[in-house]
Amino acid sequence: MTSYVETASGLQPQMRRAFIMVQDVVMVLVAVALSLVLSRSDLSFDALSNEGLAIWASIALISHLLFRNCGLYTTIWRFASTPDFFNILKSCAILTFTLYAASLLLRSFKPVQGLNERQFIVFLLVSFTIISAPRLFYRFLRDGASWGILSRKTEAKRALFVGRLGEADLIIRFTRTAVPADYSIIGIMATERGAPLGTRIQGVPVVAALPRLIEVLEDYASGTKSLKLLIFGSGAEHEILDYSELVRVARHGGINVVQFSGLSELELHGKLVLDTVEMETILRRPTVASDIERISAFVGGKRILVTGGAGSIGQTLVKRSLELGAEAVLVADNSEFGIFRLSQYIEEKDHDRLKVRIVDVADRRQIMRVVTEFRPDIIFHAAALKHVPLLEENWDSAIQTNIFGTLVCAEVAAQCGVAQFVLISSDKAVDPTSVLGMTKRAAEQIVSALHATPSGEPGGHRCATKFIAVRFGNVFGSNGSVATIFQAQIEAGGPVTITDRRMTRYFMTVAEAVDLVIMSAADAASGQSGNDYAVYMLDMGKPVPILEVAETMIRMSGKSPYKDIAIRFTGIRPGEKLHETLHGEDEELVELGISKISGLSTDVVEWSDVQAALTALQQSAKNQDKAAALAVLASLDRAKRARGSARQDAIPKTAGQAS
Repeated sequence: MTSYVETASGLQPQMRRAFIMVQDVVMVLVAVALSLVLSRSDLSFDALSNEGLAIWASIALISHLLFRNCGLYTTIWRFASTPDFFNILKSCAILTFTLYAASLLLRSFKPVQGLNERQFIVFLLVSFTIISAPRLFYRFLRDGASWGILSRKTEAKRALFVGRLGEADLIIRFTRTAVPADYSIIGIMATERGAPLGTRIQGVPVVAALPRLIEVLEDYASGTKSLKLLIFGSGAEHEILDYSELVRVARHGGINVVQFSGLSELELHGKLVLDTVEMETILRRPTVASDIERISAFVGGKRILVTGGAGSIGQTLVKRSLELGAEAVLVADNSEFGIFRLSQYIEEKDHDRLKVRIVDVADRRQIMRVVTEFRPDIIFHAAALKHVPLLEENWDSAIQTNIFGTLVCAEVAAQCGVAQFVLISSDKAVDPTSVLGMTKRAAEQIVSALHATPSGEPGGHRCATKFIAVRFGNVFGSNGSVATIFQAQIEAGGPVTITDRRMTRYFMTVAEAVDLVIMSAADAASGQSGNDYAVYMLDMGKPVPILEVAETMIRMSGKSPYKDIAIRFTGIRPGEKLHETLHGEDEELVELGISKISGLSTDVVEWSDVQAALTALQQSAKNQDKAAALAVLASLDRAKRARGSARQDAIPKTAGQAS
């Protein structure tokens, strides 16, 4: 049954077009013969006589020229749609009228019996049918949907689609053309209100419409075990108020949930791109579209060093840099297991460009050797200790890693002439109340002071290195984040522990954060925004209640909060805040013209004051005097505030300050 399509597909384009032209001429001649037979016409001349053969040849020539002029041979028929078949009808109608006019002209010279309008009406219908049929048959077979529709394999997953009707048409078509058939859409749940129930799109019925989606899905989830998949259309999380409840009902019934995000392989056997529904989708946080061209141009061909590269943000920075065409990426981390796990995370084709070193970022000798040997163009400093309660007890380790680790890496970068040093900062650095916040704020101050230090100043550390910090909030799903903790507690049967029902946090996906960090570095390197900032801030959207995150994750697991999984409130732990902020009252937020990225005009402590504070801090840590160490960090922050009037002398004017 597929020999026709195999023959046509195997020909070169020019040969294929010639094949179709000959086929059409033959079909026209067959249509003439059929119209005469079906209308029981008795011609007064012999069809095979010289006179008859001349008429056949004339019909063939006229039809060929007319079909060429009507554009029948410029269409790619496996992508044909309704307008293309209408063009065939139009061409056949013109051909019928032309032949009818020619017959009238012929009869004015010589009477012809057995030829009237009836034959031409039949010819129009027959010619359209038999000329369209091969094209339709070709597309039917080429799409791979012919016998697959009739004999769909039983292992294809039965699925419901939730979304717009127009998108349903596209998805059904592509699920049918997939080889092998992975999904079989058995019903459509329309997001348009008042969608006509019972009607069909490509044979698939519309089984539900807003606002009865949940009710219908519950019937499917409880009434059949054969439904394996719920496919949401793109943007459905923003269109359906009960989106998270639909996810909960599906997962409670053992139905996997995915979301349509695009198409791949748009040639033979097109395929759908279906993404797993993650928590960031449930929380309705809109994703940030990356400027791939700009960040690719920035990273492409460069040598990248990522400290803390085995952590959540670090490993995504590593993978993204490789994807964007970095010449080589070196991971510096003190976690042997983390580096091993990273090697499993990176695609095998990129292993030749990946280098790893087990080092302590606070060890100047080790970092100097790594930077000298690798010669990076950019250092992304993501190495840090970040667990708030643990660092309250292990404050000396926090100071050693978060502050002196940053100092060592930054000074080595300046000494070795690294083009750019990028510190990954945190919203906890804003008006800090914890050891983590204080150490991250001190790290920002080190970077800001080096950023503002003139290269020609005696003892200056700025050199040719561009120093910046990028500040943002929680990364969803990172190691130790509330998402991973809640997930483990839910899998253990509860309870889910929350410090306070009022607590909120900013959330961003790790992929978004990493792309925006790279974009910030690209802007700082190019100076395209027209200003020079030591600290960049990412727009995290609105803060999300932690209690809402917990309740949503419990529902997503197919359970009910407070009933199946208990939620216990433990009280705020040392150093924690109810609400985080991304910038302080004394910091000026400046728009850069870059989506989701702003510059921060903030007070800068002079490098000499930073050095003095670090010397005192080192002595306090050596004496294991936590109170003295925290006092030094607090005084350093107060020194920053006291220098607000001198800010104009420390950093270039911002757009908002320019006269």
